[in-house]
Amino acid sequence: MSDLLKQFATDLGIATTFNDAGMVQRTYNIDDDTLRFFISKLGYACGNDAEISASMEAFHNQRYQDVLAPIYVCKEDNVTFDIVHPQDKQVDKIAIKNSALKLQDVCIEAVSEPQTKDIAGTFYVLQNYKISTRLEPGYYELDVKISNKNYKSKIAVAPSRCYHSSGMDNKLWGYAIQLYAVKSQRNWGVGDFTDLSEIIKMCAKTGANIIGLNPLNVLCHDFPENASPYQSISRLFLNPIYIDVEKVPEYRAADIQMAEGLLADVKTSEYIQYSKVYPLKVKMLEKCFKRFQESVQSSRMEAYKKFCKEQGEDLDKLALFQALYESESPKVWGGWRAWPEEYKSPQASGIPEYIEKHQERIEFFKFMQFEANRQFSEAQKLVKDMGLKIGLYRDLAVGVGKDSAEYWGNHELFIPGVGAGAPPDAFFTSGQRWGLAAFSPTKLKEHRYEPFIKILRANMKNAGALRMDHVMSLMRLYLLDDESNRGTYLYYNFADMLNIVALESYLNKCVIVGESIGNVPEGFLDTLKDRNILSLSVLWSERAAVGWGGFYAPHDYTPTAFASVGTHDMPPLKMWWYGYDIAEAYNLGLISSEQDKNEAYHKRETDRGLLLSSIDAAGVWPEDRPRQGNYIYGENYPEGLEEAVHRYVARSSSVVFLAQLEDFLHVTKQQNLPGTDIDKHLNWRLKLPVSLENMETDPAYIRNVAAIRKER
Repeated sequence: MSDLLKQFATDLGIATTFNDAGMVQRTYNIDDDTLRFFISKLGYACGNDAEISASMEAFHNQRYQDVLAPIYVCKEDNVTFDIVHPQDKQVDKIAIKNSALKLQDVCIEAVSEPQTKDIAGTFYVLQNYKISTRLEPGYYELDVKISNKNYKSKIAVAPSRCYHSSGMDNKLWGYAIQLYAVKSQRNWGVGDFTDLSEIIKMCAKTGANIIGLNPLNVLCHDFPENASPYQSISRLFLNPIYIDVEKVPEYRAADIQMAEGLLADVKTSEYIQYSKVYPLKVKMLEKCFKRFQESVQSSRMEAYKKFCKEQGEDLDKLALFQALYESESPKVWGGWRAWPEEYKSPQASGIPEYIEKHQERIEFFKFMQFEANRQFSEAQKLVKDMGLKIGLYRDLAVGVGKDSAEYWGNHELFIPGVGAGAPPDAFFTSGQRWGLAAFSPTKLKEHRYEPFIKILRANMKNAGALRMDHVMSLMRLYLLDDESNRGTYLYYNFADMLNIVALESYLNKCVIVGESIGNVPEGFLDTLKDRNILSLSVLWSERAAVGWGGFYAPHDYTPTAFASVGTHDMPPLKMWWYGYDIAEAYNLGLISSEQDKNEAYHKRETDRGLLLSSIDAAGVWPEDRPRQGNYIYGENYPEGLEEAVHRYVARSSSVVFLAQLEDFLHVTKQQNLPGTDIDKHLNWRLKLPVSLENMETDPAYIRNVAAIRKER
């Protein structure tokens, strides 16, 4: 490996070596061609040593090109910034203003010796400054005057720790819900915001204080079967499929009469029929929109205009993207990259004319966002009215799809030709390719982190807690070449990203939880803990010997964690018990040989025995359903097992326990099987077997709630 190339890659945050998280850990040394590929994707020439030297010089001189950096992100106990100016000039004035642009009376002092640099014959000085006066966490404007010229930047002052809710001073419990999967006699074949409100009421009755939700962000309008909630086209806005059409003020009961047969079909099916449900809802919402347009003087129209103004350019871009996609997808295949040049960005030549011709359709897409926001906000209001201590616990996907409004609308923010994924680990021995776009660290900072801040705020809205999927991406993200399997980690400014999360958590009064399954850097979890980012504890991974040993006792669970039995990517309890997930993986080729399948079955027998021993030792079997036998060969499903398991995890030291209704209701199918597409497994489509109207009288629901209440 070229030493110069290796050094430049390291300077740019490109890993030249890394370890995976496989059962037998491997070290990967990245070859020169791969390093050159990623360096070039970050915008630097590196074909030979001369180019590398020139690029390195440009990179290291970059800070001296501007008087102020785009933003300074600091912890409240160390607020610093630097100023660059020609050596023959001096700083005349420094002023700090708060978010209301009111001058702050602060003490500013120069710290350390100034640094000087000769660039093309001009000497520049870089001087560091520190604000010793305490500033409240928030965003401040930095104004600097040099030789009668004014320069501005932003200072983000972050608290030392993320927000702590007093509601979590005692142990809480709640439900982990996949909203789309909720079945009710009222909804139109997919869970909606009215169902969410009913679940909030259920929580209030049972003493539950939190509702965990999968990402609710908007998906592809034209291909509703692309249903993964983690493949959004914009993390700033909601999925209109969750709108309860019958609660839209402009809806009329007669609207649905022509489609009653279709409605009956989608309501009674075992799996969600996205290609029927979503177009049906859109058709009904179009009727509502026409009536809405006629009410130009109504208070609702005023609320709509206010919403559009608040959401501004981001909503404009989303609605325009959706209208364009609807127009172009029947003509070309390949997403927005295959569109005519005049449509390939919001600034493209054909956009003004398109907007003029399609204004009404663009407004319709804005209307759907307006109504989704209204209904979701009503659910949050109910959380407050019912007194839930945390309420909605939202989920933020690690990235956004490449064929997305976010990418189309802001090309410059993303690294071209690469996608996010994961190297090999204990669960995915060949690694993963997620197909998600990746922010450029330098472009993100040039934009003052505003795109990231907006995403955080949008997902903290109407939430008491936020789960950050693959939270390691705050530090580093594994990137893959779109055209090959070569990949490596790219490091972000971890301190900046972490401070912004802490600041937005503080400003939005939102608890932060980090999902950290996978390849976790050494010391990373300790850093999160120091900043009060809570972790996740899952029964199946709370075991000795990396999942091969016994289950940890409840008192050994991490106190600062959200605990659960499983996740949407894991088999429900009854499915796990019988090993149906092993059979399914074998049938789909995810387990490659008969021998591997048999070994998996033998391990599951051992695991069943270990689980039974653990719940025996904890004494959590239902009093009226004591353990009747061994069962380790899966010959039967022990009566009361799910109650015992729920008591076991609910007894844990973890501050929050989240129960899955799939475990309550003895579901034996997996909601999402990672590594498969719809042609192999019906991911993100399985409905709950019991409707909301019957849930509170269902014996399994009653018994499991009672079991949890004994511990929390």
